[in-house]
Amino acid sequence: MATQQVTLGSRLDTALEARGISRRSFLKYCAGVAAMIGLSEAAAPQVAQALDNVIGETEGNLKPVIWMEGASCSGCSESFVQTDAPDVATCVLELLSVNYNELLSAASGYSLEEARKETMAAGNYILVYEGAVVKGWEGNALRVAGEKGTDSLLEAAYNAEAVIALGSCACDGGWQAARPNPANAEGVQKFLDDNGITTPVINIPCCPANPEWFTAVVVEYLLLGQLPELNSKNEPKLMFNETIHDNCPRRGHFENGEFVYQFGSEEEKKGYCLYAVGCKGPQTFTNCPIVKWNRRSSWCVEAGAPCQGCGVVTPNKPTRNWVDENTPFLKRHRYFQIGDWKSSPAGWAGVITGVVVAALAIHACGMKATKRTQGGADFETVRVYDVKHDNKQAEEYGETANKLYGELDAKGLEDRKIKDPKKQQNG
Repeated sequence: MATQQVTLGSRLDTALEARGISRRSFLKYCAGVAAMIGLSEAAAPQVAQALDNVIGETEGNLKPVIWMEGASCSGCSESFVQTDAPDVATCVLELLSVNYNELLSAASGYSLEEARKETMAAGNYILVYEGAVVKGWEGNALRVAGEKGTDSLLEAAYNAEAVIALGSCACDGGWQAARPNPANAEGVQKFLDDNGITTPVINIPCCPANPEWFTAVVVEYLLLGQLPELNSKNEPKLMFNETIHDNCPRRGHFENGEFVYQFGSEEEKKGYCLYAVGCKGPQTFTNCPIVKWNRRSSWCVEAGAPCQGCGVVTPNKPTRNWVDENTPFLKRHRYFQIGDWKSSPAGWAGVITGVVVAALAIHACGMKATKRTQGGADFETVRVYDVKHDNKQAEEYGETANKLYGELDAKGLEDRKIKDPKKQQNG
């Protein structure tokens, strides 16, 4: 792969050289992107060529991108731009024609909105939406240049070739849609579906989303001229088809029953499994252990923190997003929900236990009040079943028990009525 000659356009070649990125590093990165979109690493030259084609010899050939923000912390944007040194992913993303970005643009208000409208009029663009869609207050919470945020999204999504919902907030509302959700926030996919917009939506989850996932989706679109195969949640299937638990480096400790039960313990120092302290890896479908973060240097569990499940998204059910479903983060039990009603298993266990104890206490008081506890229950010397089936041995044992019981009765130790099933049957 590394020895295969790849001819790059002057613009990309110059950009790589200016950032100190060698061709070998560039092809290695392209091989990783190829693997994420389901191709062999041998396809790295084709990935490189696709990037070169979109970047081209002149700026006029760049792929237009409109990057909008809803209710967000800008964390997904920050994960792209706040790198300690320019890397391949940063280089590629910077060379896309991001015609509109509320965080990075120097302009604002009406002048910036004009750039968005010009891009929409020209067409052939990709819409990236970061953050949740706020439907509350009739969409006025995110008004820009006199236009409602919800209207701006519908207008931009209608003519886009594709919409990339970047980050968990854009996928299903995330933090913004957490209970009690006064803003009536939800994800992009549901909002567009409810408003009859049929533009395809690709959900890229996590808080924030990994830059390499976004790059892989864009590259596949440029390379193959099609969107990635999606799963039932509209996520790229090849990137989100295995759980974190499947690829976790601590999986061996899980299999051996070696867990961390308290932070700062000896078990934590040994790198044992974090499942007992709330790791949501078994229920989170992302490839974080493989792709990692910060140029594949580390990720949450490798850094010693349990997975909080920020990659769990429910696009059509904003009230069941990862923030609500996975809390409390550092405990193993989860809340469960029926419709809009939500409760904790621990709380239910306490309620059920209290009800059972109260029922037993009431029953005991009732037995005492009716004097049914005096003398106890009737004593059977022989079971009715044994009498019916003429079990002689059982009758002998019954006679012995009857004799012993009589001795206890004579000493005043027991005072119970004796029931003779044999006499009842004969009677």
